Amino acid sequence: MDDHSHEPDPDKRVTAPMQEFGGREVGIGAAVTLIGLLIAYVIPFLFTF
Repeated sequence: MDDHSHEPDPDKRVTAPMQEFGGREVGIGAAVTLIGLLIAYVIPFLFTF
């Protein structure tokens, strides 16, 4: 049976959840989350007074 896939070896494919990440990426994610929560909840709460 012929393999007509576009990738040279599909078994060597790496997807994002499988890749390693370090403390820098965790810090960036935490900062983005905090800014999002600030915009979504804290700022509207402050304007209700």
